[in-house]
Amino acid sequence: MQAWLRHLNDLEVSVCRVWSRSGGRHPWLQQPFAIVSRLGDGVFWYSLMAALPPVYGLSGLQASLHMLLTGALALLLYKLLKGATRRPRPCDHAHDITALVPPLDQYSFPSGHSLHAVAFSTVAIDYFPELGWLLVPFTTLIALSRIVLGLHYPSDVLMGILIGLALGYSSILFV
Repeated sequence: MQAWLRHLNDLEVSVCRVWSRSGGRHPWLQQPFAIVSRLGDGVFWYSLMAALPPVYGLSGLQASLHMLLTGALALLLYKLLKGATRRPRPCDHAHDITALVPPLDQYSFPSGHSLHAVAFSTVAIDYFPELGWLLVPFTTLIALSRIVLGLHYPSDVLMGILIGLALGYSSILFV
């Protein structure tokens, strides 16, 4: 691992400890974040893509296909970045941080859940602004869940958000 990344891990690990301890000591906090995180694995997004065409017709189909294409690009970029940085998760960097749910893959940077949630929400809200009241809070909870559950550093989530915004808005400009 690169020295700058090791230094960043050491800076952020204290934040991760606070969140991990808060979630771990309070099941009433842990459980909702675990559910939100699980929905962010794809269940919610694929359900939304399936629901848009029956509700919105042809524009719903277009939005769903746009989200699917953006999601594919997000997945490719996310896999490339994870493979290039190989940043260990907070729960692997510091043994007093517990992953409260099993991670989907080995590395931490960037947060794929945050990246996909922001990219999908950006595209969906561009087509249907009335969905913002649901998608913005849900996306925010997904991003927070990744830190609370001990799976990501704050910078992983922040970069996931920024990359998701860039992908979402870029895809809107080019589609």
